[in-house]
Amino acid sequence: MTASPFRQPKAVWAVAFACVISFMGIGLVDPILPALSAKLHATPSQVSLLFTSYLLVTAVAMLATNWVSSRIGPKRTLIAGLVLIVVFAGLAGTSDTINGIVGFRAGWGLGNALFIATSLAVIVASASGGFGGAIILYETALGIGIAVGPLLGGTLGGISWRGPFYGVSVLMFIALIATAVLVPSTPTPKERTSLAAPLTALRHRGLLIMSLTAVFYNWGFFTMLGYAPYPMHLSEHQLGLVFTGWGLLVAIFSVAVAPRLQQRFGTAKTLYANLFLLAVVLAVIGAFTDSPTTVIVAVIVCGAFIGINNTLTTQAVMTVAPVPRPVASASYGFVRFIGGGLAPYAAGKLADHFNMHVPFYAGAAAFVIAIAVLATGHRILTEAEAAVASDEAASGQPQEAVGEVITIGRTGEPNGNRPIVVAIDAGSATDAVTAAAVELATTLHAPLELLHVHEITVVGEEAVDRETYDQARERVEAYLRELAARGVPASGHILRSVADHSNAGSMIASHAKAVNAQLIAIGSPAHSGVAHLLDGSASQRLITEAGCRVLIVPPGTDRDVAADGHPAMR
Repeated sequence: MTASPFRQPKAVWAVAFACVISFMGIGLVDPILPALSAKLHATPSQVSLLFTSYLLVTAVAMLATNWVSSRIGPKRTLIAGLVLIVVFAGLAGTSDTINGIVGFRAGWGLGNALFIATSLAVIVASASGGFGGAIILYETALGIGIAVGPLLGGTLGGISWRGPFYGVSVLMFIALIATAVLVPSTPTPKERTSLAAPLTALRHRGLLIMSLTAVFYNWGFFTMLGYAPYPMHLSEHQLGLVFTGWGLLVAIFSVAVAPRLQQRFGTAKTLYANLFLLAVVLAVIGAFTDSPTTVIVAVIVCGAFIGINNTLTTQAVMTVAPVPRPVASASYGFVRFIGGGLAPYAAGKLADHFNMHVPFYAGAAAFVIAIAVLATGHRILTEAEAAVASDEAASGQPQEAVGEVITIGRTGEPNGNRPIVVAIDAGSATDAVTAAAVELATTLHAPLELLHVHEITVVGEEAVDRETYDQARERVEAYLRELAARGVPASGHILRSVADHSNAGSMIASHAKAVNAQLIAIGSPAHSGVAHLLDGSASQRLITEAGCRVLIVPPGTDRDVAADGHPAMR
């Protein structure tokens, strides 16, 4: 019987619900921007400060999120973020002035920073449906939040401009209670992160270049998000429908399309083309600002390119950054949110001094500049991707390097025969796989090569470790000790990977070719349905790219049967 990714503890559903509301954030407010301008007698540039205060505070707070979380633990950090969102979203609804709302949005931004820094990690830690199941839930929350946020914002905004603010506050309060009651306490990390770590990390050229690329990308993105509603001349509900279409494309292309484009064309080439197409779309909006239909279609289409860019830029950051994942995320978040925060304010000033066309042309230019900035780091990015694909060492210490092979230990001496590669992970089939491989190794007098892929998975604009490096090392060392006790010659390795899950299969196949393996033993995917596809993607890539036979061992397979070859051999 296989586990369903949606059969999870109540704690996971509580956090997933909070994620949905969090992802509604910006889209919820977008449909009411023209109404705020009209009813509070504010110019579009004044209303744009709702984005500026929210994003700039989020940017600065990103520098401290790891510092806070490493001292009070993920759950308390998550709850602190929820409390701030509940309080400041509610206060924004009570305000009668645009300046008051802008100020309360700043507090909302602080809560958002604390929440987004820990929500994905808490879901992964609490999920019983495995890592794949946790990621599917998070992706589902991402899609629902982005798509439904504008629709709910338009519906509530049609009743009153205060409705979206009160709606977020009430929904987040429900999520807060559920999280506090249902989510178990999380341990405080063993190592504390310093406040200076994210800023110090920006000394690394690759991370700095990708972060600056994101500044100009976010400049164009938030120009569109903050000013496109005005030339549409639609009601709150109609604007909600438009941005719901936009949000659906963001979610679909972020989760389903971006990884495939990355596999087919590579990260750098895909980003170049995507940023260029974004520039074209924004230039079209600028040229046809007087045509509401053109603006509506362009905004919806823009969602596809936004989704692709969000995923691949985050993946590129994790690929080139020679620092731990949480530090890289904080550094990247700090820089990119600055661009998003300044853009709406600058766009407002351009519109006030010139006309509504100019901000969109400036946004298109920002996308072009992003291409130029990215090009200065082209070699760094392509070399980092090549290191992942070929399993060559990148640089730095094992805890920090990305895309390298780390040898953990060795038992016995190689006997000159071609080895058997054994892929081990935290799945239920690993013991059966190892047992089958041991019997085959004994029969064939072949040494074993234990491989464990330590992955960082990117979901939208967030990234999460499947496990810590220490946990991965302990797992490999435990199997090496067992093999040493049985007198089986073996070596243990950790392969570092930042990519979609299927890349793990490519890494194992590449290493097997490098050691001239005669056979690869792996466990079958442990899930059914969508989670099976997630796990199965790695197996399929391995089978396709392996230069030798692949033994697939299901969970609980009897070792004698496995040795006789009954498990599926491809």
